[in-house]
Amino acid sequence: MIGFRPASGFGGFDCQIYRVGGMALQLVQVNFKAGDDSALGRFWGEALDWGVSSEEPGATSVMPVGSAWPVPAGVSIDVIAVPDPETVKDRAHIELATTSAAHHAELVARLKELGATPVDGGQGDLPRTVLADPEGNVFCVLEPREIYRDTGPIAAVVVDCADPRAMARFWGEAMDWTPHEVIDDHALLRSARGVGPYLEFLSTPHVKDSWNRIHLDLLPDPVDAQAAEVARLETLGATPANLGRGDFPWKVLTDPEGNEFCVLGRA
Repeated sequence: MIGFRPASGFGGFDCQIYRVGGMALQLVQVNFKAGDDSALGRFWGEALDWGVSSEEPGATSVMPVGSAWPVPAGVSIDVIAVPDPETVKDRAHIELATTSAAHHAELVARLKELGATPVDGGQGDLPRTVLADPEGNVFCVLEPREIYRDTGPIAAVVVDCADPRAMARFWGEAMDWTPHEVIDDHALLRSARGVGPYLEFLSTPHVKDSWNRIHLDLLPDPVDAQAAEVARLETLGATPANLGRGDFPWKVLTDPEGNEFCVLGRA
């Protein structure tokens, strides 16, 4: 199942969306699949010092304490239980920001105490520590970088791809995000409002061998524009994903390189 936690007509949430330059889609959450959504949600809640809640069985939300949904200046994490999640090389991961060398060391130590395990990423002496959460999802803790000083705890969502330039074109037009750097092996985008995490594409040629355990959820503005937004995304190169999962209030698409994502709708 690919999940949308607020499944009751957005009841209890302040769904104010900030429109910039005609933007009609907001990146609202990073969606994790898990065997145990409650346990993985607790891990990420403690890791980020965020609140954890559950509106329904099999779905756990992790977001800043006291924040409305969607988070005005960032993203939340939605953890969705699936039976027997596959262990694959995932094409997407998150990177966490730190503010100093001491903060980096303290955060890595705390994450290990919470259940994260070191990963040998084979990346040499790069300015990051690679870990895996309790369900095996790889993520990075970055050493301090000026570019990520105002992103909040999640610095970036990183997606492996074959063509960063093409992915930057698609996702930039899809969400009206601003390119900060686009070269042959790397592309970096951020919201035109200059808030929240970056979206980064890295040239990492490999065959996608299964569905992703991490994907992005987008919310239309207004939410009733879901059908129009899906049609617009298809003209940009998105493809409907026929997953045989019934009539849910979200639409599952794939980007031009086959990465699943959801366009949320009103329940």
